[in-house]
Amino acid sequence: MPGWGNGSSNGSYSSFLLVGFPGMRESRILLVLPFLSLYLVILSANALVIYTVVAQRSLHQPMYLLIALLLAVNICAATTVVPAMLFSFSTRFNRISLARCLLQMFCIYFLIVFDCNILLVMALDRYVAICYPLRYPEIVTGHLLAGLLGAATVRSTCIVAPVVGLASRVRFCRSDVIHHFACEHMALMKLSCGDISLNKTVGLTVRIFNRVLDMLLLGASYSRIIHAAFRISSGGARSKALNTCGSHLLVIFTVYSSTMSSSIVYRVARTASQDVHNLLSAFYLLLPCLLNPIIYGARTKEIRQHLATLFQWTSQQVPTKNPQSLSSHREIPC
Repeated sequence: MPGWGNGSSNGSYSSFLLVGFPGMRESRILLVLPFLSLYLVILSANALVIYTVVAQRSLHQPMYLLIALLLAVNICAATTVVPAMLFSFSTRFNRISLARCLLQMFCIYFLIVFDCNILLVMALDRYVAICYPLRYPEIVTGHLLAGLLGAATVRSTCIVAPVVGLASRVRFCRSDVIHHFACEHMALMKLSCGDISLNKTVGLTVRIFNRVLDMLLLGASYSRIIHAAFRISSGGARSKALNTCGSHLLVIFTVYSSTMSSSIVYRVARTASQDVHNLLSAFYLLLPCLLNPIIYGARTKEIRQHLATLFQWTSQQVPTKNPQSLSSHREIPC
């Protein structure tokens, strides 16, 4: 497919063709329905929990607001990837300019890193709430959260910008076909015709450093949290604290295990087909977006109770044709 008149004067392609799953090129239209269904489930599940947190004033607390922010990032991450993926499945000419490709790459990796940074802020919030419960309101203030989220934004940008910046300086003259559904870093680097050892080194170093540092910070926080939780004399309070930590730890395991497993398989199973690698990329990008609202909606008692109340209220608004049930309903005092 190369050589469609998209090369610049220096012999580098300025636009690329995203082919999604190359092994299913003739039957890729069959992938539209499952991925569209998955996208709609992700949107509705995350939006429902966000609406519950925003609508209930009793949930306007740092922990729940951070959960809502995390789920909003999930929606942004899925929206960055899935619509372009669906377009690549439904058309043969899914071209993307180099500038848009680099922008999509930046957004994907920025949202992944920012998601992990929110988990770090949530760990700090739980650390203060359990280890210093009496001082929690004066420590965890709106100004502190704004500062931490601002620092998370700067950190995410500093981690992702060097990778994307180095990619923008590469000459892509080997082909104009990206065997992927998105502008993933290594999928784009395969099209280069120069030395990309620096790109690979920086990308791998940034990823390892980021993951190791995050795991050390999370491990230190939750070891102190669990130690403090077991020192609580009240069994009910101890159970509530551990249950809250359990939800966060489950989300952390989902996010980090999906990204790490994809990275390991990508580098170890080099004989696997490109479709397998692409499927793993979709797995680590979309699985946390799907599971996070389910975990928080099912395991967080306050959110679960408000969701149950919302569904009960919705069911009561459905008109019924049974006059007896209508009369009995009117007898219930407000």
